[in-house]
Amino acid sequence: MKLLQLLLISILLILGIYTGLVGVNHGWNLIPIFFDNIQEVTWSGQFNLDFMFFLLLSALWTAWRNNFTPKAYALSITAFFFGIMFLAPYLLWLIHQSKGDLKVMLVGNK
Repeated sequence: MKLLQLLLISILLILGIYTGLVGVNHGWNLIPIFFDNIQEVTWSGQFNLDFMFFLLLSALWTAWRNNFTPKAYALSITAFFFGIMFLAPYLLWLIHQSKGDLKVMLVGNK
């Protein structure tokens, strides 16, 4: 579990720095670029569409794990729009909350 925690923290740091650099150098208006790439039917578009489906699965899992409550819907929307910048801290919190029990972490107390 410690390796997973280290990986999640590393991902947060690396992607946070990378995102900051991209935002400063190219602006923060990602959405039009993201969907323009998909509409162009290029490899960048294929990657973006694939990534968007991963975001959708992350959001659905988050809503399911939290029993589709109003809180679950808020978390799932956040998961969809913030990707790993949401999921990594959320998983770190779940690791702490579940005391490292992988089943509880992933499924909850069902």
